[in-house]
Amino acid sequence: MDVKEDTSADWMIEEDVPANGDQSAPAPVLAPWRVLIVDDDVDVHVVTKFSLSNACFQGRRLSFLHAYSGDEALHILRTTPDVALVLLDVIMETSEAGLKVARQIRDELHNKLVRIVLRTGQPGQALEHSIILDYDINDFWCKSDLTTRKLFTTVISSLRSYANLVEAERHLADVQARLDDSVSFVLDEQHRILEVNGKAAELLGEPEAALLGRKLVVSAAED
Repeated sequence: MDVKEDTSADWMIEEDVPANGDQSAPAPVLAPWRVLIVDDDVDVHVVTKFSLSNACFQGRRLSFLHAYSGDEALHILRTTPDVALVLLDVIMETSEAGLKVARQIRDELHNKLVRIVLRTGQPGQALEHSIILDYDINDFWCKSDLTTRKLFTTVISSLRSYANLVEAERHLADVQARLDDSVSFVLDEQHRILEVNGKAAELLGEPEAALLGRKLVVSAAED
């Protein structure tokens, strides 16, 4: 399956370069936000891409991936873990193909970070309410109501939410790493070392294996 990603300059806006700017030290180019468009209508892909061609968030432009069925969408998401947003059609190869993909993203791929915006050409108020309640999605739109301005606002809001989630996950990983690097001993009743982590062994100046079974003597500080 060939998956093409659009990064051509035809869909980007060039940054203005100051007349007296330092040309010898250009600013680093930030990786674009990956946006996956999932729809069986080619025209929807073209219009969506054109509507978002000028979008830029946190100094990063948008890069578009395209899927025309639920299976293609899942394949892309499995092989491209940093997709930030999925614009997902509800009705494709089946009447509930998009809903199935939304559920598989969360339950099978265990991707809790990517933002999912459902779009449909056949709206129904009761159906919309049910979908919002029953599926872990972030927004739901009727295609006829999703103007260029509303689409832009929805996409930027989704990217902001994704960025916040990624930052929170990174912070949690840093905290966990610091906890893992703390000094840790497991002792038996006689204060013999049963387990010791690398940080503790480093402080004691001996390999972990050499410390196992040794009695840890802790002297009380004198007043």
